[in-house]
Amino acid sequence: MRILYINHYAGSPFHGMEYRPHYLARHWVRAGHQVSVVAASASHVRSKAPEMSGKVKEESIDGIRYIWLRTPSYSGNGLRRAVNMASFVNRLYRMRSLLARRFSPDVVIASSTYTWDIFPASAIARLSGGKLVYEVHDLWPLSPMELGKMSALHPFVLSLQLGEDYACRRADSVVSMLPFADKHLCERGMVREKFHYIPNGIELDEWQAEAGELPLEHCAVLKECRDKGRFIVCYAGTHGLANALDGLLDAAKLLLDHPVDFVLVGQGPDKQMLQRRARELGLTNVHFLAPVPKRCIAELLRATDALFIGWKRQPLYRFGISPNKLMDYMAAGKPIINAAEVPNDCVADAGCGYSVKPEDAPALADAIARLMRLAAPERQHMGQLGKRYVHAHHDYAVLAQKFLSVMQAARMPNSLAGAPNE
Repeated sequence: MRILYINHYAGSPFHGMEYRPHYLARHWVRAGHQVSVVAASASHVRSKAPEMSGKVKEESIDGIRYIWLRTPSYSGNGLRRAVNMASFVNRLYRMRSLLARRFSPDVVIASSTYTWDIFPASAIARLSGGKLVYEVHDLWPLSPMELGKMSALHPFVLSLQLGEDYACRRADSVVSMLPFADKHLCERGMVREKFHYIPNGIELDEWQAEAGELPLEHCAVLKECRDKGRFIVCYAGTHGLANALDGLLDAAKLLLDHPVDFVLVGQGPDKQMLQRRARELGLTNVHFLAPVPKRCIAELLRATDALFIGWKRQPLYRFGISPNKLMDYMAAGKPIINAAEVPNDCVADAGCGYSVKPEDAPALADAIARLMRLAAPERQHMGQLGKRYVHAHHDYAVLAQKFLSVMQAARMPNSLAGAPNE
């Protein structure tokens, strides 16, 4: 097949997050398909932006054709980000005929977090005679409404709702990383039979390859903790509101008299606020470190004793979650403390750690203390359970094939397409 994968934030091993489009596309290319990824030049989640000399740039990465569209830079979640999004969608729509003629896609995937790209994606599919797939990451506009407290009557929300409703009605298939999103999408006009759950995953090749060396600063902090006989709890990822790191700081305060250190690795809009709060609380057991390259993630996680992932208590999570970070944690083979209230709890399912209620610092501190009291072989067994679970359920080679089956079924005549939904 010829596949056109539209994802504003798509990244690569050279540019950073997000990685899902690259991993899926790489497996599709290996299976003999032609894949073109269309992405914006400016994204807040990438560590490196593509070098642009004009409005459009093409390059090949791992056999995948990347088409970068120039968009204005931005930071944060304000007006400039909305302008960046509108710029990408506008340029994509103006190129719809060119993309349809040049690539003649059999399948067009609209996969940006927001919903506006469904309109140019639909136009390209219509012009090329291809099928349209809507891939759901987070549920927009529910996310800005329930997490950002935006009004349902806000023009931004209304425009996003228009896109979601159009996608639910017009897409030939809907792929979601959220296992229970069908409940919401059916209310917006989707036929239940179109829905397919395909979560995030890991690339086993990367975890089996030789890991990159950690930066000197990270090595020094981890060595100092080890030399002092400290138990190391690590968080690696974005420092933002949704990640509930303020609750982790509260737990660290409760454990000041325990031999445990907390290492927070990453960047994000709330990092400075968290650093300031840690100083105000006198948290000598908390260390903030810069993000590390993806090739170093395995080395970082394996150098710790336990890993933390947290969430705010939000009704939005009733549709489930599928965090990339959790997949990496499980692949590292370390016990996990999961502060979440969600219907799909991989940590509990795998038995690879403790799940506690979100925003409950005493419960979080107690879970950490319980892990510390376990013998090392018991913690190692927990970690191995998570590793086996993620290998069995979240291998991108398997997920890519599952996605291919969805696209192939969408291209079949209705009388022949009868594959059961996941």
